[in-house]
Amino acid sequence: HMIKKTIKYEDFDGNQREEDHWFNLNKVELSELQLDTPGGFTKYAERISKEQNEKALFDIFKKLILKSYGEKSDDGKYFRKSPEIVSNFESTNAFEALITEFENEKAFIDFFIGTLPKDMQNELKQKIASGEIKF
Repeated sequence: HMIKKTIKYEDFDGNQREEDHWFNLNKVELSELQLDTPGGFTKYAERISKEQNEKALFDIFKKLILKSYGEKSDDGKYFRKSPEIVSNFESTNAFEALITEFENEKAFIDFFIGTLPKDMQNELKQKIASGEIKF
């Protein structure tokens, strides 16, 4: 599953723009995130959320946005991610506008859940509803 965000922003020439951007995390990428974080990404995210560590939370927001960003092929067959694609997005004011939107933690959590595979979305929503995972 992926999420499409329509982002309104002003480019560096002062032009108002409104563009669709695509975000998706597959199970392989989620496993990499989990394994690359000492103690596991999920536990780390829960801990810094409880601690209200704003710098660490910001770093997670940024990392997840950039890890999930890509370009969808017109035929829907491919979702391409590369350092160049991610760097191009990160250097736009669209990225800044999206980060600003996520100053509201709930907006970011809704976004993050939307980037996950469907079965994982349902599992995470249940864990949040039951209080097993708290943000």
